[in-house]
Amino acid sequence: MKNKAAMDRRGFGRGLASVFALGTGGLVAGCGLLPKVQPPPQLYTLTPKSTYSDEIPSVDWQLGVELPIAPSGLTTAKIAVAREPLTLDYYAGAQWVDGAPEMVHRLLIESFENSGRIIGVGRSGVSVRSDFELQPELREFQAEYRDGPDAPPTVHVRVNVKMVRFPQRRIIAQETFERAMTSPSNRIGSIVKTFDLALGKVLRDVVTWTIYTPDRLNLDG
Repeated sequence: MKNKAAMDRRGFGRGLASVFALGTGGLVAGCGLLPKVQPPPQLYTLTPKSTYSDEIPSVDWQLGVELPIAPSGLTTAKIAVAREPLTLDYYAGAQWVDGAPEMVHRLLIESFENSGRIIGVGRSGVSVRSDFELQPELREFQAEYRDGPDAPPTVHVRVNVKMVRFPQRRIIAQETFERAMTSPSNRIGSIVKTFDLALGKVLRDVVTWTIYTPDRLNLDG
């Protein structure tokens, strides 16, 4: 009886070992079927404008800045790229830190603040009693491969702005600001730096135009 019990225990142990071997073998084989984990995208940000002409006057009115509207293809944190005239794609493995309209909104407000010419500036409807409101529209914000897929792209930034007078809520002026700059190379780091340069020029132009507009139209704040 003792020998039979021992044999039963040895048989039971061999059965468990076989089941364990089959189970781990299945896990190892199954690992090969799991999708590969993609690394997180590299995040990029741009900078506000901080240098202006000394001739820009200081003003005593307050400005609200709306969140820019944009085509649906640009309302994303992905970095847009046009490889053909009628297509829009995105760079793989790279993104802005925010959606493009949100990032441009923040940088535009910071650029007004950095000018030192206007103290009362902020997001529309948030703790600022606005005398004027700026309504931006982000119309172009992509890298364009105009000379083929192997040539460095041209970064295209175009922003339309409308200036609204309060409390009448009447549009008093509008203008479009645009820059197209070719990246020194086809590397994403170089392309992002070109975005920074192109957007910076547009931001400076928007700030300067906005500050001058009420005086040019003989309007009080």
